[in-house]
Amino acid sequence: MLFNAVLAVLMLPGVVAFVIPLAMLRPVNRLRPFTPAGIVVLVLGSTIVAWCVRDFLVSGKGTLAPWAPPQHLVRCGLYRYSRNPMYIGVLLIVSGWALGFHSVALGEYALLLAVGFHLRVVFGEEPWLARIHGATWEAYRTVVPRWLTVHYRRHL
Repeated sequence: MLFNAVLAVLMLPGVVAFVIPLAMLRPVNRLRPFTPAGIVVLVLGSTIVAWCVRDFLVSGKGTLAPWAPPQHLVRCGLYRYSRNPMYIGVLLIVSGWALGFHSVALGEYALLLAVGFHLRVVFGEEPWLARIHGATWEAYRTVVPRWLTVHYRRHL
């Protein structure tokens, strides 16, 4: 399962948050100094993604990959505060690149990703989770917000 987790990270957030943003930069942009604020945001996003991958492996007994999804609904760690912290982490990574390199194009890419992630969650992942996890998903969904919002927390 660890192999599937590593492969999934390289193929999914690895491509979306690292390969594509760096490919979007013109070579001259990659030679500019990277701002400290960009480093902070990039490291924060990377930490969030790593934490989520760990929780998927340990608590969910699976990976972020569609070919090896978690067997159990992950409700621990950052998933106590948001139903989608991994997407938030990826958006922070891309925003860190945009901020670090002062790239408007990467900022626009981050906005497009945010819209795409939202649509994927609402129309793909949430209906699937409702079918797979039933009442457990419904209870979790009523307590934990989709994104990071002010939300009254009831006990699970």
